[in-house]
Amino acid sequence: MFQTFISQNFLPNNIDNARYNHLDKSHLSPGLLQGLMMSDQDNTEDNSPSLDQSEIDNILGNVFEKSHTREESGIERIIKAGFVSYERMPMLENAFDRLIRLLSATLRAFTNDSVDITLETIKSLRFGDYMESVPSSSSFGVFKAEQWKNLGLIIVDSALSYSIIDLLMGGQRGSGTKIIENRAHTPIERSLIEKLITITLADLSTAFEPVCKIDFTFDRLEMSSSFAVIARPSNATVAARFHIDMEDRSGNMDIVIPYATLEPVREKLTQQFMGENYGSDSIWGEHLLGEIIETNVTVSAILNEKEFPLRDILSLEKGSTLIFPHQEGTPYKVRLQCDDTPMFEGTLGKINDRLSVKIGARLIPADDEIVKKEDLESIGINALTSPSS
Repeated sequence: MFQTFISQNFLPNNIDNARYNHLDKSHLSPGLLQGLMMSDQDNTEDNSPSLDQSEIDNILGNVFEKSHTREESGIERIIKAGFVSYERMPMLENAFDRLIRLLSATLRAFTNDSVDITLETIKSLRFGDYMESVPSSSSFGVFKAEQWKNLGLIIVDSALSYSIIDLLMGGQRGSGTKIIENRAHTPIERSLIEKLITITLADLSTAFEPVCKIDFTFDRLEMSSSFAVIARPSNATVAARFHIDMEDRSGNMDIVIPYATLEPVREKLTQQFMGENYGSDSIWGEHLLGEIIETNVTVSAILNEKEFPLRDILSLEKGSTLIFPHQEGTPYKVRLQCDDTPMFEGTLGKINDRLSVKIGARLIPADDEIVKKEDLESIGINALTSPSS
């Protein structure tokens, strides 16, 4: 019924046989084909001017054109996906929570008004996808991470920027949200926005102090997203959105940090809590140290060494003699080693019909390469005490 209605009311009345014969009818339903044939027969006696192909396509919705759309493969969908899945950074979320507390107090003093800040979202996405979603009326503050030698972005939307400007320029309290003016900011207004970004960066640096020492410094203010590009469109970024309420005024501020900027402290940011130290068990530590001290090790005394050709080694028999370069009357130098690790050097001697070695030099690695007594005590192990029974 619906197809017959289309053929009788919306088909042109002047499609000639030549044009009808050249149409691709594989995409047409039987009802639409029947309507075309009836319209062609009825219009053989009609002398109205004919429609061109563009008018026919507009009426029929380009149903005569072959569809060239191709279904994307799974790999193409993954490549074009806007969401970037990365490991969580709990310490980064903690830093943003500290920023909320610090910035709330700072903005109260800055605007002389009550300020309430909430963290709306933290998400990972591609830089290009984020920049496409930002309104053109926003202000883009580019900042530097000095110790990390990279950049980041603070985006202030027009609602927040005009609210701050209105408050600082003496706007009436409780007058409601002002109409957003579709014009460029004046130099005075730009300086006020820069001041807002500067104090935000100062609090952000303080919020990161438990993680690492970092200085975020303001670089420049841009009014166009084209001049605020700090990464490639395909690079992954972390975007945190903060909603700022000032009585009857409100707005959003986004902090965008590329993952490349956070790479120097990525391991610290992925920790569940600061230090990732689960404490120490002193009783177990002392017991383990006592067992290690009581462990038996084999110490070898090397009197002398010399390289021999393989031919001489293969020709050795019972009664063969090996000559070492030792002068008669000189003391025998001995090297004590444990599992091929040199430990001491000394001189061979004799005590009560037993061979002995008098240690003359220590070959154990330097103190900074082994565990010191202070290191053991720092984890609750007393090297001078015996293991607990």
